[in-house]
Amino acid sequence: MSFFKKLKDKFTTQTDDVTEKFKGGLEKTRTSFSTKMNNLVKNYRKVDEDFFEELEELLISADVGVATVMDLIDVLKDEARTRNIKDTKELQSVISEKLAELLHKSEEDGSLNVQEDGLSVFLFVGVNGVGKTTTIGKLAHKFKQEGKKVVLAAGDTFRAGAIEQLDVWGERAGVDVIKHQAGSDPAAVVFDAVQSAKSRQADILLCDTAGRLQNKVNLMNELEKVKRVIQREVPSGPHEVILVLDATTGQNAMSQAKQFGQSTDVSGIALTKLDGTAKGGIVLAIRHELDIPVKLVGLGEQIDDLHEFDADTFVYGLFSSIIEEEEENDQ
Repeated sequence: MSFFKKLKDKFTTQTDDVTEKFKGGLEKTRTSFSTKMNNLVKNYRKVDEDFFEELEELLISADVGVATVMDLIDVLKDEARTRNIKDTKELQSVISEKLAELLHKSEEDGSLNVQEDGLSVFLFVGVNGVGKTTTIGKLAHKFKQEGKKVVLAAGDTFRAGAIEQLDVWGERAGVDVIKHQAGSDPAAVVFDAVQSAKSRQADILLCDTAGRLQNKVNLMNELEKVKRVIQREVPSGPHEVILVLDATTGQNAMSQAKQFGQSTDVSGIALTKLDGTAKGGIVLAIRHELDIPVKLVGLGEQIDDLHEFDADTFVYGLFSSIIEEEEENDQ
C-alpha cells in the first residue's frame, strides 16, 4: 500500500478540527509546493537525474535546507533503485513517506514533557518579535482548557511592554501572572513565580524570558541564571526549554536555532506563523539538521490556533491536495 493511501485512509476516516487546522495553516506552503510538484511530474514522466535536480531545487525553494535536501535526494535515489520506480508520479508517494520518516527519525517522544505529579516548569527562549509571549498565552489557554492550573512568569523585564503584553494574555486565558517592575532581575521574578505556583498547587508554570540584552553573552548568561533558579527550586526542572521561532523568517530561524541550541539546552521548538509562509519546509530542516523536535506550531491568530506538532498530520497537510487529486483520478 502506498504511503499516500495510508495517509488518505487515516485522515479521511478521522478528519478532526486539528487536521483541518493543519490543512488550513499549511495552505500557502501546500499551494506553492503542490503546484510545483505537479508541474514537475508533468514535465518529467520518468525518474532520471534531471528529475532529481529539479526536485532538489523545488525542495530548497520551500526552505527545506540544502543539507537536508541533499540527504533526502540520496535516500530517494536509493529507494527508486530498490523499488524499481520509473514513473515520477509513483515517486510522489515515496517523497511524502520519506519526509514523514525524517520527522519521525528519532524515537524520542515529540510531545510536551508534562509531569504527572507536581509542578511542570517550561522555559521559553527566543529573540524578540518571534511570538514568544503570544505562544505562552496560547499554551496557557490550551492547558487551562485541559483542566490544568496554570501560572505565568513575566520574566522578560527588559522589553518595553512585555510585562503588560503577558498580563493581557493572562487575562484572556484566565490564569495568574507573576510579575515585578520593568527592569527587575528576571531570576527573582521566576523565583517568586515558582513559589507562587507551588503555594497555589499549580500544574504548569510557563516562564517568559528576555529576547535581547546588550549582547548575546549577557542574554545567554541571564537565561542560565534563570535556569539555575528553577533547578534549585524544582530539581527535575525545567521540564521543557522551548525555543520560539518565526516560520516566516526561513533560514534566519535556522541560524537562531543553532545559536540558542549551542548556548541553552533547547528541548523543543515552537514554530509560529506557519500559516503566514509558503516555506513550511523549515520544519524539516530544523528536525533533520539540528535534531531538535518541533513540539508546537502556530497555525493562525486565534487563541486556539496553537497545536502540538504531529508529523503525519503535517505531511498530510502538505500533500492533501495531491492526495485528493489522486483519489478523484482513481474514481
